Formats: sequence, structure tokens, C-alpha cells
Amino acid sequence: MIEPKEAFPYRPPSAEIREKYSHIFKINEPISERWLKLLFDKVIALAFLFSMAPILLLLKIFYTIEGLLIPENKGPMLFYYHAVSKGKIFRKYKIRLIKMRFIDQELAKEGKWEAYSSEWNKDSRTYIGSFVKSFYLDEIPQFWSVLKGDMSIIGPRPLAVVHYERDLNQGNVTRKHLKGGLLGLGHIRKGKEDFGDPKYEYIYLDKYLKLSEFDLLKLDVSIIFKGIKLILKGEGY
Repeated sequence: MIEPKEAFPYRPPSAEIREKYSHIFKINEPISERWLKLLFDKVIALAFLFSMAPILLLLKIFYTIEGLLIPENKGPMLFYYHAVSKGKIFRKYKIRLIKMRFIDQELAKEGKWEAYSSEWNKDSRTYIGSFVKSFYLDEIPQFWSVLKGDMSIIGPRPLAVVHYERDLNQGNVTRKHLKGGLLGLGHIRKGKEDFGDPKYEYIYLDKYLKLSEFDLLKLDVSIIFKGIKLILKGEGY
């Protein structure tokens, strides 16, 4: 399998990162949850899922119509693969973007990300899938993961098992210590040259450890607003 370069942009920690955040690399004990962040996550996730219910219903209708008009685009709207959040494997649900013939069904049954690796080939996408990807609507189901406690609104992006293990083996530890997030300091750099620079994940974890509950919440809210600006550009890929 030739892996799309967009699938894993994260680089090893530099010597500068290792020196500046040496205290993070020494952490061996589980990092405790921040109560205000956790409460915020639950409230926002619940409110968002309720508000997005009509959008999901419309998308389901459009997926069904497209499947009837173009049989090769027919298929379930949702899928999942196994990803890792705070060192734990969970089911990461997303909205299907690609035609069923581009999905390796055997790998899909095992919950492997590799089954959906054709996602970055735009020729593989359905018409509705292309629209969904442009505005990051495929991420909506992950609010359910936030509500369940598998993810957070803000944190390092949760990676598929294969990419998490690679990230860990190349020396990065942030995803071992923090829940994966829908958005993060690094993720909002998408489209910029420094997207994939691990320093943003260490900056956030450092602040997570040092800031008060309210200052951490203010940081999360500021990241959310930057993420909204990114989404509204409609440049998802």
C-alpha cells in the first residue's frame, strides 16, 4: 500500500522540543482529567449533537438519493476504524467519503484505517462525500466519542493505531498522555507549512499541566474559534 503523504504528517520531536519540554518526556504516571474541561466537553458535545441532528438527517437523505442515482456510490453513511486516544484504542466514527469499491472490506471488518486509505484520492469520493470533506462534516460523529469520554474537543488529533504506534516509536509522547481532540493547536495549522510540527502538541500539553482550570478553558475556546474559521473556508482535503 502506498500511503498518502497527507495521512501522517507528524514528525519526530526535535532536539529543541526534547530540551524545552524535558519534563513532559519524564512523565510516567497518568495525567488526571481537568474537571472544567471535561464538563465543557460534555456540554458542548451534547448540544452540538442535538443541533446537528437535522444536518445528519439531510446528509443521510442525500447519500440515499445519490446511491439510487449512481449505484456505485451506494453504501452506509457512517464507518469507523480503530484509533488511539490517551493510549487507549477506541472506535473513531466518521462519515463515509469514498465509494464502496475503494474500501478494502476485509481490513474494514478488522477496523483498520488502511481499509480507507483511498480517501485522499479525490477520484474515489462520492459527490456528497466531496462536499462533506470540504467543510469537515465527516468529523461530526466524533462528538459522540467526546460525549462518551473517548475524546476531547481540544487535544492532539487521535491517530489510527498504525499511525499512533509510528508516532510513539519516533519519540512523540503527547498522544499517550492526553485524550485525542477534534481540534488542536497543531490541527488548526492545516494548510500551512508547519502543519505536522509536533511542537504544537507539546505547547498544549505544557499549558494543560500548568494553567488553571479557567485559563485552560479560555485557551480551548480560542482554539475552537480558530478551528471554526478554518472550517468556514471550505478547504478540507
